[in-house]
Amino acid sequence: MGGPLWHGDNFVHLIITDARSARTRSIHLSGVRLVLAGLLLSMGLMLVAALLYHWVFLKGAREGWPVFGSLVKLVVKDEFEERDKFMRANLDAMARRVGDMQARMVQLESLGDRVMGLSGMSPADIPKNDGRGGALVGARNLSMEELQATLDDLEKLTNQRVDWMTVMESRLFDQHIRKKMVPTHAPVSGRAAGSAFGWRLDPFTGQSALHTGLDFQADTGTPILAAAGGVVIAQEFHPAYGNMIEVDHGNQLVTRYAHASRTLVKQGDLVKRGQKIAEVGTTGRSTGPHLHFEVLVQGVFQDPQKFLNAGTGKADLALAAASKGAVVAQQNPTPAGR
Repeated sequence: MGGPLWHGDNFVHLIITDARSARTRSIHLSGVRLVLAGLLLSMGLMLVAALLYHWVFLKGAREGWPVFGSLVKLVVKDEFEERDKFMRANLDAMARRVGDMQARMVQLESLGDRVMGLSGMSPADIPKNDGRGGALVGARNLSMEELQATLDDLEKLTNQRVDWMTVMESRLFDQHIRKKMVPTHAPVSGRAAGSAFGWRLDPFTGQSALHTGLDFQADTGTPILAAAGGVVIAQEFHPAYGNMIEVDHGNQLVTRYAHASRTLVKQGDLVKRGQKIAEVGTTGRSTGPHLHFEVLVQGVFQDPQKFLNAGTGKADLALAAASKGAVVAQQNPTPAGR
């Protein structure tokens, strides 16, 4: 026997009486304890209900109870349909992206063909995919395996294109360096050549003599610039050339700068195209301040004006013409008039 006794609004007083033993027990529950007890009781009831529902639901599904079996089939079917719908949507989106990537690869292939022409390589050297086409009879969704195979093929093709692009980059870089090594830069800025290359009357003897370079008239101290990048192979005083510098540009191509008043580089130095290497003067066999500029290919004097006229875009043509024997003087002639 027992019953609650309420004292105020903040606690509950329970009195429990055992009739057989004539013992009485009282329990005091404050407001906080009462709330906690209610929460624990609610959670316990919900847990028991969930376990009971789960047990009954699984038992009905396993034993094929009519109602529960139908419910399980509906739930499973809906779940698979939603999952399949989600996967299909993602596969379709991926398939569209793969199609876009394949179209970009076709554009990249066309661009690669044009770049190969610039680099001097033949487009036939690159393996290409077989041509495909035909009428669209029907369309179906790609499976995961087909999509994965397409991605693998695309990755393989991409790796091939990267390798070929690397080769083309190397070829173009080599061409760029070669152009920088051909003397097409004016050795004296803003000054046109005076005495040209070829036969003329020597200013000292008055006799016909071969002028092996170009003369650029300029005031003493005017900067002399490297016509191309290279290595200084000579920096010395020559009885005819005066203070002289020779720069090797590779491929047996050498430029010579004579009559300088002051030289700014020494043998073994690396020089860049357009770098100041000396100053105009009148040293050696000279009648006044000027730069005597020469170009030699395989030791043979060439007309420097051909190289200067060639410019950046036609430097290779000038070098090729000189290498084929555009020779106007025998090898290593004795310097005459300067």
